[in-house]
Amino acid sequence: LVSLLLIGIAAWGIGFGLISSLRVVGVAIAVGIFLFLIALVGLIGAVKHHQVLLFFYMIILLLVFIVQFSVSCACLALNKEQQSQLLEVGWNNTNSARADIERNLNCCGFRTFDPNETCLSDCFRSHQCRPCLVVIEEYSGMVLRFVGGIGLFFSFTEILGVWLTYRYRNQKDPRANPSAFL
Repeated sequence: LVSLLLIGIAAWGIGFGLISSLRVVGVAIAVGIFLFLIALVGLIGAVKHHQVLLFFYMIILLLVFIVQFSVSCACLALNKEQQSQLLEVGWNNTNSARADIERNLNCCGFRTFDPNETCLSDCFRSHQCRPCLVVIEEYSGMVLRFVGGIGLFFSFTEILGVWLTYRYRNQKDPRANPSAFL
């Protein structure tokens, strides 16, 4: 479900012109496909009662849990100064995202508005633009708390999946020969 949601959001973002960076969309789609394949491995392992597939599913799900839990905790632990530093690093390292932010949020420049620089925003013509840091900071705290909370929720459902897989993996297959070992 999460994998299809990721792929759908990436397609929606590109379809409505909110995201023009193919790298960002490509990463979101790749992560969605990876999660879908992992879910498929778990489903096939459960239906076929295949212990090796369930073992690999359990290990990969545990690794995904560790990464997702770490990122969620980091999102929730960032203070305003750290958010500002993180935003500045992102601003300085991407050009396509910078153009998207300026166009969609109607702002120019990161910390200060310089009328001598080029900007894709509509406010640039009237020279009444706000710096993008101010506009982004209005949303960044809320978005980080939302992403962190959703990530924590799904990370705990993943650890539940690891536990259930561990329990199910060690059960006998009811269709197998009763005298078989496992």
